[in-house]
Amino acid sequence: MSEIRNKEIGGYLEMETFLGKEYFNDLYRLNLGRTSFVWLLQNIEHERVFLPKFICDSVNKSALDAGFELVSYGLDENLTPLFDKCGEPGGNDILYLVNFYGQLSSDEIKNYKKTYPNIIVDNAQAFYDAPVEGVHTLYSARKFFGLPDGAYVATPGNTNYDSLPADKSQDRVRYLVGRMEDTAREHYSEMLAANETFSTEIPRKMSKFTQNMLRAIDYESVKKKRCENYEVLSNLLPNDNPFNRRTPECPFAYPFFHKDGVAVRKYLAENNIFIPTLWKFLIEEMPEDSLEHQWSANILSLPIDQRYSEEDLKIMADAIRNYK
Repeated sequence: MSEIRNKEIGGYLEMETFLGKEYFNDLYRLNLGRTSFVWLLQNIEHERVFLPKFICDSVNKSALDAGFELVSYGLDENLTPLFDKCGEPGGNDILYLVNFYGQLSSDEIKNYKKTYPNIIVDNAQAFYDAPVEGVHTLYSARKFFGLPDGAYVATPGNTNYDSLPADKSQDRVRYLVGRMEDTAREHYSEMLAANETFSTEIPRKMSKFTQNMLRAIDYESVKKKRCENYEVLSNLLPNDNPFNRRTPECPFAYPFFHKDGVAVRKYLAENNIFIPTLWKFLIEEMPEDSLEHQWSANILSLPIDQRYSEEDLKIMADAIRNYK
């Protein structure tokens, strides 16, 4: 009998293998945004990491759990870092910059790098923004596409990427399939349970499933639709706030400030319009008069993604205008 093969022959069919191209074909592929951050810190020699207070608590927790020293800095009304209380990052420190809603231009990133050589740019809300040469940059694929996980990393330094174990997505896809065939309400708890598992994840390579799905996306069509929908909402709901003053390369959402943001979200949810509260912990932990509290409570991240038509957006805009 011939040598036993590891590759199976026959049996039932698995998912099709897609033959398209990923948007970032030459970047490192990892499992999650937060684990990508930890992985970068493990590969960059540094002392402290300067993080904005206005950020997802999972980013802080992941870095702290991995044993890194963090320093929090504030932001002004133009999203410019404020280092007055914590002191500026030193030569051996890392400055972590979040590209909020795609408002951080490549020229601004280059200017920051002139002053602070070690920076990491978080492009979780700016998937289509190209990485600036020589700058560590993070991307989260599942913020823009219907995926259970997946992240990309651009880094100019040497890494231990080849030694990372591979992730598996098979236990995280149920809620995605469920929403396609049922409703979001019916599978919401499954989505929360899947997300909860991320808190204990370690840096891994992107799963075969997610990389395969990323080869099936029509990236230009998605970008076109998001840009069109962003323009529609900006006309229906004109609104000036720090997160929409620059038209992004490809928008994550349409950030709309409403002084009663918490109540508006509840009202919209009663009408089957679900608006996430980004970084809800800041509402509870930051003073009410702080920008971080106000932004988390009152900036509505209105969906403009590839699922929605102009009619959908008009319904959402009407609901917001009808709120009493």
